[in-house]
Amino acid sequence: MIADSLRLRPRGHLLRHLVLFARLLRRAGVPATPSQVVALVDALPLLDLRRREEFKDAARAMLVTSREQAALFDRAFDLYWQAWSTDDQPPAENEMSAPPGPPQGEGDQSEGEELEESVSATAENDDEDPEQRPQPAYSAVEVLRHKDFAQLSEEEARGITHLMQRGEWHPELLRSRRKRPAASGAHPDLRRALRQGLRYGGEVMTFAWQEPKLKRRPLIVLCDISGSMEQYSRFLLRFLYVLTNGLDRVEAFAFGTRLTRLTRHLRQANMDAALRQAVAEVNDWGGGTRIGEALKTFNFAWSRRVMNHGPTVLIISDGWDRGDLDLLRCEISRLQLNCRRLIWLNPLLGAPSYAPLAQGIQTVLPYVDDFLPVHNLASLEQLAGVLEQATRRRAGPRRWRPKRT
Repeated sequence: MIADSLRLRPRGHLLRHLVLFARLLRRAGVPATPSQVVALVDALPLLDLRRREEFKDAARAMLVTSREQAALFDRAFDLYWQAWSTDDQPPAENEMSAPPGPPQGEGDQSEGEELEESVSATAENDDEDPEQRPQPAYSAVEVLRHKDFAQLSEEEARGITHLMQRGEWHPELLRSRRKRPAASGAHPDLRRALRQGLRYGGEVMTFAWQEPKLKRRPLIVLCDISGSMEQYSRFLLRFLYVLTNGLDRVEAFAFGTRLTRLTRHLRQANMDAALRQAVAEVNDWGGGTRIGEALKTFNFAWSRRVMNHGPTVLIISDGWDRGDLDLLRCEISRLQLNCRRLIWLNPLLGAPSYAPLAQGIQTVLPYVDDFLPVHNLASLEQLAGVLEQATRRRAGPRRWRPKRT
């Protein structure tokens, strides 16, 4: 979902060169398919294009499907991209208006001319049967989709953030009390009908209808930033930034031993500045966890301000709690009654061997409508699908069922 929405817009004629290079590979015996080229284009934002070998390794991983094709790929790559030397910058926009010329060495001149003729021929016609082309064997974007947030490098974290920003979040639509004009419907619009009748001397010649306006259901996110969540909390703060700036009805909070509202700090154009301000605002970062006290602060100090129009509440936490469990049970029950849907996101739930043994998780599970993982990009895509679904309140207590192995 989110990964499919990413489409690079290359500068200059880089995309044209990638298409011509793929056609050249097919002439040389390497059956590079259009889907493999699209996967390579999707991976370009994650690469440092100033490094020729990094681009070459990525292209080889995307376009080569067998060991026998590796030598053909290396020779075709060196001949086609020979204008891009190992230590130089990538080709500029004005240098890529036409494919690079053939190498000028004595032994390679005829072969280079032949490859150049192949490029010119394949640029005009490509009549391979798409059904006979092999599927891509590797995708860097697909690997990142399933890589745990705790194992991401800083560069990979920025790439995942870029994918999230390119994705589209569509929380459930709800009907407003306000109405809008409609071609037909069950609600007559008498005012508009009378206004239209003024054109005919006060006679109502045509009837007018109206229907309820649709708006996104509000979203409230409470993220655990205690010590047990430290390996996930800094990346999940990026997730809060994407939600807060991507949707117009989002409230973001962080909690450890106390509750801190981050909405105002995260609503900035510059992500790095917003994250620095948000981290500086939190006084208990990486400390203990008292979920019950944090929820009590939210219920009594913030609920009336932000809990309007039946919001969906997301709580991101591993459930490790040092506070009073009776207080936690009371406040999570109160919160569930005040919201339309309560979703608990646990990064540990992505592990196949996970079981809800923490007392905090066992306490809140009977009051949670959805218990979902939040450990990689694929889990966020799953969450996006859940938020789009029509809300159905759960009937009766929730029972935990372990994953099948």
